[in-house]
Amino acid sequence: MDLAGIGTLSMNKLTRQKLITWTAVSISAVLANCWAYWGINENFHEGWYLVGFWNNVLLMFVQYLSLPMAFLLLAAVSIRWNKIGSLLHLSLAIGSYFFLRGSFAGLFLVAIPLIGLALLYWFAHLERRRLAYVLVIGLPLLQIVGIGTYHAIRIANRYNDDNFTVRQIEGNGVTLTWAPQGPGWPDNGTSWLEAKKICAHLNSDGTKLQDEELNIWRLPTVDEAVRSMVYHGRNAGGFWDSSAKTAAYKFQPDKESPLWNIHLKTIYWWTSTEVDEVRAYIIVYNGGVWPRLKTMRAGFLNFRAVKEVK
Repeated sequence: MDLAGIGTLSMNKLTRQKLITWTAVSISAVLANCWAYWGINENFHEGWYLVGFWNNVLLMFVQYLSLPMAFLLLAAVSIRWNKIGSLLHLSLAIGSYFFLRGSFAGLFLVAIPLIGLALLYWFAHLERRRLAYVLVIGLPLLQIVGIGTYHAIRIANRYNDDNFTVRQIEGNGVTLTWAPQGPGWPDNGTSWLEAKKICAHLNSDGTKLQDEELNIWRLPTVDEAVRSMVYHGRNAGGFWDSSAKTAAYKFQPDKESPLWNIHLKTIYWWTSTEVDEVRAYIIVYNGGVWPRLKTMRAGFLNFRAVKEVK
């Protein structure tokens, strides 16, 4: 083979290696940035409810930022030492599959992408690394700091009066008595069917459950819940469009007094409004309304009972 042919083969090999390398870097960048965006938003959506500042910080890094930080560090190591990075990706893929108990999400969203990256990085080689580091480290960290700062300021300005007793809340054409924290306002994950049963057995002051049905308390309708949402101590001006099945607000509601306890993990409440035989509407502290299976149980999904004002 002549020198021209050898040169062509070398160029083809170099081109393939660059393609493999930047494919690996691009996938790592997408995963690190997507998980960073999800993690920091979820941290301030369903997390950051503990009393102590450092407890919240620990929860943030353990529960919400562990995956983006793992992808970020793995990519950084792989860019610098591709073989070591490849083996680390493979090890994490195996570990995550068993940790997530072989779930569908664990297999297709975590394990398989990691195995694919392990193969790509094994054959990758990158000499100019600055752009790669910006993509897999700089941008994810920028998202975490930027989005995190915005949400941290928002949460720091939440209105909280520390009054979690029975409350009579009036506004926007709705006047209801809301149950005090306790059996009528729990924080342990409750299905719609359980919530209805608890309301039926709740005593008049909302502090104890009775053996017989009293039917004093009930779940709020979706219309009542939407029109009762609050922002900074005032009614948020909510309106439920029953035909479009959407809620609109004059002010974006938040997890605030007098309706919500900022230190409970609950961020979704059941309403009494049924979608069909198997689904009912839930409302989010920020005003969103979604249908969910009545049998659904989740730690962040609960209820707060209401009764008519006499």
